[in-house]
Amino acid sequence: MSFSPAFRPRLIDALRGYTQSRWLADVGAGVTVGIVALPLAMAFAIASGLKPEAGLWTAIIAGFLISALGGTNAQIGGPAGAFIVIVYGIVERYGVANLLISTACAGVILVLLGLFRLGTLVRFVPVSIVIGFTNGIAVLIALSQVKDWLGLSIDRMPGNFFSQVSTLARHIDTFNPYAFGLGLACVALLFIWPRLFLKGSPVIRLLEGHKVRQFARVPAPVVALVLLSLLAWGLGFPVETIGSRFGGIPQGLPTFELPAFSWDTVRLLVTPTLTIALLGAIESLLCARVADQLATDPHHVKHDPNQELMAQGVANVVVPFFGGMPATGTIARTVTNIRSGATSPVAGMVHAATLALIVLVGAPLALHIPLAVLAGILLFVAWNMGEWHEFVRLKHFSNHYRLLMLSTFFLTVVFDLTVAVEVGLLMACALFVRRMSGLFRAVPQPADTAAPSASLQDAVTTTDTRPVARWRLHGALFFGAAAKIDPIVQAVESGPPGMDVVLDACELVALDTTGLDALEQVLKAVAARGGRMSVVNLHEQPRSLIERSGFADRLAAQGGASVDV
Repeated sequence: MSFSPAFRPRLIDALRGYTQSRWLADVGAGVTVGIVALPLAMAFAIASGLKPEAGLWTAIIAGFLISALGGTNAQIGGPAGAFIVIVYGIVERYGVANLLISTACAGVILVLLGLFRLGTLVRFVPVSIVIGFTNGIAVLIALSQVKDWLGLSIDRMPGNFFSQVSTLARHIDTFNPYAFGLGLACVALLFIWPRLFLKGSPVIRLLEGHKVRQFARVPAPVVALVLLSLLAWGLGFPVETIGSRFGGIPQGLPTFELPAFSWDTVRLLVTPTLTIALLGAIESLLCARVADQLATDPHHVKHDPNQELMAQGVANVVVPFFGGMPATGTIARTVTNIRSGATSPVAGMVHAATLALIVLVGAPLALHIPLAVLAGILLFVAWNMGEWHEFVRLKHFSNHYRLLMLSTFFLTVVFDLTVAVEVGLLMACALFVRRMSGLFRAVPQPADTAAPSASLQDAVTTTDTRPVARWRLHGALFFGAAAKIDPIVQAVESGPPGMDVVLDACELVALDTTGLDALEQVLKAVAARGGRMSVVNLHEQPRSLIERSGFADRLAAQGGASVDV
């Protein structure tokens, strides 16, 4: 771990040689993403138990800061679906004021992770855990939207899985067919709209010769939001809207407010703070990796994980003072940004400006948006968020992989993300130790086996009557495999007196202090029987530890035996 105060946003390098054509491409991409972000930001905030403006201003402020200060070319930041379950649980348990404090403290942690260059540690989280909690969050997002999709009359949904299912079942008699129809139509439109304008589709063949494919550029969530809102308003459907629940969205800039802060409160919020920081780091860096894989622009440069974490941290420190919610990289909007032709972080800044203009000008129109339509959008997001095919592919992977993924998935659904990730990482460590220990072997070599090198023959000077036993060590001799040295000790103790032992370490790739202690036990057993011990053909890491620990000197003090390096 090293501390580096270097703070160099990607924007500085991206603006070198910046041309008008790139500017136009970035503006076009930014406007497109800004329109896409509008329904998503409101939906994420409402599903998290907050007012819609919390999501909108988080997308605007955090989106601008993450693009301006981040370490990627095309990533879009803002409220994310992955945070819905976490934020709802924090609001339910601690209240909105404490959510703001947790978000700001999580931002400080993210900045420190970037400063200490720990961004690469996120890559150490096994993919099975990432897939498990991603699918679990998708299930919880979908479950949280059933209330608005079915139009059920529930004042407030509980925060845990079983209570939510029980509450939905008790209020199923308040089912609203109009809300259900709007949500179903929204999901169907989101699936169908992009496919209407594919090459060879019936729409293209029917309207051949017309510029109908340009309609495909209109984002499907915007189409669904506008058309279904107009339908519900025009026909007077009795459904709940943003206006009926929240009274609309304020048409103006958010006010700067300091949340009530005390160290006593911070101590109570350690767990939610770490959860927000961990999830924000994982989501943002996974999103950045996806962006690197999809980018085809010649000006694209792979992301800087540490700079990205610092930008995410700054954004999460700032947004709570404007009533915002946690922010991170968002895969759906980032993919839209790349496919719309973005070439630099300017596109993300334009996206924030576009969204701000829409909010300031068109906020009164949001009064008529049915919550069932927003629920339909989030159901579609949850479906796309989950990697459901991974459940089918489980049969192709090891039991370790299955156990990690399914455990993380069920723990995320039944308990929460923090428990799931903590248990998942502990299981991953335990399973890794078990697997690595299974790879270590101490193989006895026949007396007439040719030595792998001349140094092995010379390691122990013997007479015709002095027996020599040889073992070859394979793999990593560490705390999880140290017990596998016991057969050597037993063989020495049951062997003839004065037997010399030669350990061939040509295939020993790593050694830790527990493994070294196991070698010490072999040396004691050999010395007690009047023999001598040699360790030959050592690689750099085991040799370094043996020399630094003084074990090499103890070998040499036996009476001539030495360590071959």
